[in-house]
Amino acid sequence: MSRLQLIATAPMGLEAVVARELKELGYTDTEVENGRVTFSGDLIDICRCNLWLRTSDRILVKMGEFNALTFDELFEGTKALPWEDWIPANGEFPVEGRSHKSQLSSVPACQGIVKKAIVEKLKLSHHTEWFPENGARYVIEVSLLKDRAILTLDTTGPALHKRGYRKLITEAPLKETMASALIQLSRWGPHRPLYDPCCGSGTILIEAAMMAWNIAPGLRRSFPSEHWDIIGSDRWADARDEAFDAVTDDIPLELAGSDIDPKAIEVAKAAAKSAGLAGVIDFRVLPASKALPEGDYGCLITNPPYGERLSEKEEVERLVRQLGGMANRIPTWSFFALSPTKQFEHYFGRKADKRRKLFNGRIECQYLQYLGPLPPRPRPAE
Repeated sequence: MSRLQLIATAPMGLEAVVARELKELGYTDTEVENGRVTFSGDLIDICRCNLWLRTSDRILVKMGEFNALTFDELFEGTKALPWEDWIPANGEFPVEGRSHKSQLSSVPACQGIVKKAIVEKLKLSHHTEWFPENGARYVIEVSLLKDRAILTLDTTGPALHKRGYRKLITEAPLKETMASALIQLSRWGPHRPLYDPCCGSGTILIEAAMMAWNIAPGLRRSFPSEHWDIIGSDRWADARDEAFDAVTDDIPLELAGSDIDPKAIEVAKAAAKSAGLAGVIDFRVLPASKALPEGDYGCLITNPPYGERLSEKEEVERLVRQLGGMANRIPTWSFFALSPTKQFEHYFGRKADKRRKLFNGRIECQYLQYLGPLPPRPRPAE
């Protein structure tokens, strides 16, 4: 089989982070677009990218792209693609769709046309008139943008932020993919202390520990493409073995977090235990006003409460002031906060050194970065 075109979908604003991850994994031919990064790979790369990417939402196989101004063009363009190479006679193949600024604006109609075209193609190759769809699942998406159709196969299933270690959830949790992005956009590394004074269910700290110990984020979950004949169980087994062998859990870490909500800390501890990180992170029930990180040259990374009602906004303002006061007491630390609060810098007490617009779900936020001094380099041995 020739090289595949693969797509790593990305939350808005994180495309460059996903592209950097791909390059670090060895994929150098990346093409960055809004909401996606396209690259080439083989079947084994479907397994590796699902296991290893920390900030992408899902991995798609790009089956084809063509102009589609009419239903006939959509039907013929879809039928011409090699569906028989992927979908067996008993495969389940639902079709999802979306359309933006295109002549074919009825998504249900487009889904129906694509489904019909694939059925007609599979009839020719599988020599049958009926498909039970009781086998492995192959989710197809038809995406129309300005009369250009892209058809993909979803290899991931539930989005990649569902790592498999979180059994309980708290209110408005930060997605694991976003937490990983915040860490990657900071100056933190395993050699520095990390603290989150509004840790909630502990997502930032758990993701940091997994990054530090090189734990592939997808190791504790399954994927629909594990059951695809074209990939085979051996490739998935090899990719998982490779990931397990890559773990380096002997690196000492200084990770701590606190939250005023005892239930959130219970959830955080349970999630850390499920991720194989029991005892690695120091979680405490503590208001931010009493929190003071230990150590020098650390990083504080947090996603403080947003506050929607007036009373909550006042609490958020007070919290940001407390963070600013904390920064004054630990001058060697760097501070990173994701917040939609327009007056964050005012309440913190100084302008951020860097800002980056990110979307936490559909909420527009700023990732504010206050850069402290870097740790001194160790002297070379004499």
